[in-house]
Amino acid sequence: MTDTIPLNRRAVLAGLAALAATPAWASARLNIVATTGMIADLARQIGGDQVAVQGLMGAGVDPHAYRQTRSDIVAMTRADAVLWHGLYLEAQMEDFLLDLARKRPVHAIGESLDRSLLVASEDYEGRFDPHIWMDPDLWAQCAPAMVEALSALRPEARGMFEANAAAFKSEAAALQTYSRDVLAQVPAAQRVLLTAHDAFGYFGAAYGFEVMGIQGISTESEAGLNRISELVDFLVERQLPAVFVETSVSDRNIRALIEGAAARGHQVQLGGALFSDAMGPEGTYEGTWLGMIDHNVTTIGRALGAQAPASGRLGKLQGAA
Repeated sequence: MTDTIPLNRRAVLAGLAALAATPAWASARLNIVATTGMIADLARQIGGDQVAVQGLMGAGVDPHAYRQTRSDIVAMTRADAVLWHGLYLEAQMEDFLLDLARKRPVHAIGESLDRSLLVASEDYEGRFDPHIWMDPDLWAQCAPAMVEALSALRPEARGMFEANAAAFKSEAAALQTYSRDVLAQVPAAQRVLLTAHDAFGYFGAAYGFEVMGIQGISTESEAGLNRISELVDFLVERQLPAVFVETSVSDRNIRALIEGAAARGHQVQLGGALFSDAMGPEGTYEGTWLGMIDHNVTTIGRALGAQAPASGRLGKLQGAA
């Protein structure tokens, strides 16, 4: 028998049949709110097209001092889930987030790491250095917690989340290999990273660098004149070639170090701006965790004597932050 259904109607019926066969969750995205750029990026990497992620803290924002705004509160209370870092990174938001967790799905992704992998904070008793994203191996270990958080909302998509997590871990491993290759070229005597605050402890442990910050782990701690004087002495004594500013911390103290060393006859260069507690602008390579670390490793390596491409591991870096 000849099929008499018009072609356009046949196409519509086929489309409706396909739509009926597609799970509802495949088209409706989860509404996720994340505190920091790093957590938001991890959620996007693992959630893929199943999530719509709103990050509260953009480029250049210091999470240690950030307080939730009214619009943040509205966004978090309406979200399917709120994802935060934990480990006292969002110090001013912690009470609010813990209270919200009694009513809504709220997950502290950084808290999932085994405490044996963490470094105790020198500023706050019973707390840990929260800057775990500085070591790709450590950050990759947060992927399972993200899978669990998203799978709790959408168990049907667990397989997809796990596949995305595996791909993310593979990229993190490639970044770690690049980082080790570049930073191993820095002469041993110059493997000192001096920045505005002590955000690079895990970086130092991963790559054999001595790390010094003018401020402590939290940007809330104050840098006194004695501390700056001590660091000027250190720069001159070790004849270090470069120090670094951070995009989320004032450069005032770092410039005071450079001026102090110059007054002692030692020229110290500004090695570049590093991403510490915040990533680059949204929509850029540096606005992803992979790009953030690529930028930092490439900038540090080149400033301290390593041969690394200015465009980074994947040729995507756009230049100084």
